[in-house]
Amino acid sequence: MKFQTEVPLYSAKGKYIDFDAQTVLLGSCFSTHISGQLNHFKFQTKTNPSGVLFNPKAILTFLTCVHECKIDERAVFFSDEQWKSFDAHSQLNHSSKSVFVDQLSTQLEQCNAYFQTASHFVITLGTAWSYFHLKTQKHVANCHKQSASEFEKKIFDVDETTAILTEIRDLIHAFNPKADIIFTISPVRHLKDGFVENTRSKAHLITAVHRVVEHSALLHYFPSYELLMDQLRDYRFYASDMIHPNAQAIDFIWQKFKSVWVDPQLDVALKTISRIQNGLQHKPFNPQSKAHQEFLKTLDLEIKLLKEQFPQLKL
Repeated sequence: MKFQTEVPLYSAKGKYIDFDAQTVLLGSCFSTHISGQLNHFKFQTKTNPSGVLFNPKAILTFLTCVHECKIDERAVFFSDEQWKSFDAHSQLNHSSKSVFVDQLSTQLEQCNAYFQTASHFVITLGTAWSYFHLKTQKHVANCHKQSASEFEKKIFDVDETTAILTEIRDLIHAFNPKADIIFTISPVRHLKDGFVENTRSKAHLITAVHRVVEHSALLHYFPSYELLMDQLRDYRFYASDMIHPNAQAIDFIWQKFKSVWVDPQLDVALKTISRIQNGLQHKPFNPQSKAHQEFLKTLDLEIKLLKEQFPQLKL
């Protein structure tokens, strides 16, 4: 007896993610969840360097700045005694404009170098809704709690979204023409936009993604959205806000992603890495005990053997 419908998954048509792969994850907070799993297993990643990017236009703006190694000066402003950018997360804010601009510029240069050798780009799209800043005439990634009167809320239609995703594809392949691009739709519902409005938004994103993906062997779709909405389909897989997926759901989707995109020959190594990671986080009652010292020796030996097999690993 089956108690759920299963979303069919197909083997990756692109390159597997292995320990030599350099993966870039951009987009909604769901990208952070997947990158957390990749980081746990010591894959090489770079994730949302300027903060979470919810809509495709924000992702395009970030990629453009990285490609040009130049920040958009129009986005920089001073508020609440700090310099901020409509293109970046508040964690990057600074009281000194020169320090703030230098940090953003350095970040773009580092991303540019990494992106040129990146093998995989995972793009998670959260919403087709965007906020357009009237004074600067640009769509923003972060409103920084500025007055709502400064913005106009807009939804990108399917044609506009398709055009933006096409530009994202072209910019990524300007960095590395052989990079695999994996698009996915965040299963997180943006209910602040409204229930019907969220459904419209996701529909625009899904339609646009498939329009773009079907034209290139290097473009792929991974069904994160469908796995939560159509296979799990139960509020027990959500956090207490009833909107975000909980740890169980995230792990479930990660396992599905791993089964498609991570090199299956690494299965034994990944189990060893997970065991080592858990061991490194273990807090003993008596650090000086003989048992714990033996445990550490065993752990060191496992790390040594793993590094001999995979010299590129950083453990």
